[in-house]
Amino acid sequence: MGGELNNQGLKRAGTGQAGGSKLLRRCWHGLYGIYFVMLLIAIVVLTTIILLVIPGLQRRRRVARFAARAVFRLSATPVLVSGRPLPSDPAIVVANHASYLDGIVMFAVLPVDYCFVIKREMQAVPVASLLLRRLGMEFVERSDSRRAASDTRRLMRAAKGGQHLAAFPEGTFRREPGLGRFHGGAFRAAVTAGLAVIPVTIRGTRAILADGQYLPVPGRIEIEVHEAIAVDRDGGRAEVARLRELAREAILATLGEPDLVAG
Repeated sequence: MGGELNNQGLKRAGTGQAGGSKLLRRCWHGLYGIYFVMLLIAIVVLTTIILLVIPGLQRRRRVARFAARAVFRLSATPVLVSGRPLPSDPAIVVANHASYLDGIVMFAVLPVDYCFVIKREMQAVPVASLLLRRLGMEFVERSDSRRAASDTRRLMRAAKGGQHLAAFPEGTFRREPGLGRFHGGAFRAAVTAGLAVIPVTIRGTRAILADGQYLPVPGRIEIEVHEAIAVDRDGGRAEVARLRELAREAILATLGEPDLVAG
């Protein structure tokens, strides 16, 4: 009888300790999240002011890259980069999309030569729209097919002119883990311009700040750069489909999340 009481007491004590640990972790995550958001707001405001007065696109991009790196350094969020080195020649980088942090971390990692392809809805966000325009980003339409075709042609011209491009071919992100369907715009631009496609896998951003989540939590981000995929400029639509499939396969194989398209 006494042994049973002791066991019950130990179980209650263990349950209490576990509950206390969870409470402490939630408090810590809440404080961290508030700090992260305040840090991000401060850096965005300061960067916006600087970008408004600094001349020269490359100079502005260097400032923005420094600011993006500062976000992760000052929030104690490790960003680990592995895989192949990025080529110096113009190319098109495509990555999976899981969080609002993806754009910031890619800007922190990629050279300043890269122009990001952004969904046009971001033009409705005042400060973000101003920042992106000052950084020479390209906006693309997703819902209007006629406007989307026009935007794709503009991307093709930019790629033909030797512009490095970076895109999230899923077009958006969701809360649940998994890799969605890839749109073809970036791959059509690659075929038209004859630029190599470089798949990049982003891991960890969804765990830090998922869709619908207001406060980030501590975590680390991993960026894996895959081997460049050579392009056949004369391949037409079949080549676009091949590039899209190969890039998606490379990312899915190293993402550690389910395929939301299969089946």
